[in-house]
Amino acid sequence: MAKFNLKINGKIHRVDVDPSTPMLWVLRDHLDLQGTKYGCGMALCGACTVHLNGTAMRSCVLPVSAAENQEITTIEGLSPNGDHPVQQAWLEHDVAQCGYCQSGQIMSAVSLLKNNPNPSDEDIEAFMSGNICRCGTYSRIKAAIKTAAKQ
Repeated sequence: MAKFNLKINGKIHRVDVDPSTPMLWVLRDHLDLQGTKYGCGMALCGACTVHLNGTAMRSCVLPVSAAENQEITTIEGLSPNGDHPVQQAWLEHDVAQCGYCQSGQIMSAVSLLKNNPNPSDEDIEAFMSGNICRCGTYSRIKAAIKTAAKQ
């Protein structure tokens, strides 16, 4: 076990865990931040996406030791009131069906728009291809991203 200082959603948290513990489990089991979801455990589905220094990362394969002294943002830290433009666009387009993948989808979409504020359909499809929606709401996801890009 080792002690780590983690800056998550603007607050410092101190955890005592094995250095190889994935950030996903630190967030969910040690810090009670349940918005980040477990999907596959192999960085293939995107449900566990968080931001590390503003870049979308899969928290299921990110060891806590690599996240110390980095800026981590989870879905809970994206917007205190749920009024981030991407979140608002998600509601406007009624994207969520079961909702399980949505926090990862939203975090990836935010990262896309940060790096490419006016993405084409192809840009959106390529960037979001690592996020799986088992309900198949891909056309609504794309529409929401295009709406958020206009704001």
